[in-house]
Amino acid sequence: MATIATELIETKRDERGRQIRSAEERESLLQAYRESGLTQKAFAAREGIKLWTFVSWVQAANRLPRTVPTFAEVRIASRAVSAAVEIVLPDGVVVRGGDMESVITVANRLRRC
Repeated sequence: MATIATELIETKRDERGRQIRSAEERESLLQAYRESGLTQKAFAAREGIKLWTFVSWVQAANRLPRTVPTFAEVRIASRAVSAAVEIVLPDGVVVRGGDMESVITVANRLRRC
């Protein structure tokens, strides 16, 4: 007589009974899909995901992030400015000035935008 080993996996479900997947799980499944070479329909069937749910994940992942540039007016007391202080923000913006405190203020305001 053969023995069959099984694992019970309890999944989270919403009030309508739909399975809830974390963002990490969705990203992992999308990566597996990209590497699988399968169609969306075949991959969704293999993973037990409703086709239109999976299609919406793929479409959302393919959209470019939509960021709108924002600007903030900054006024600094007039002083002679030399390029003694320079801060490079993560998005590549460079803030230069002679007064450390003013440069930090400008950089902080730009980061909040």
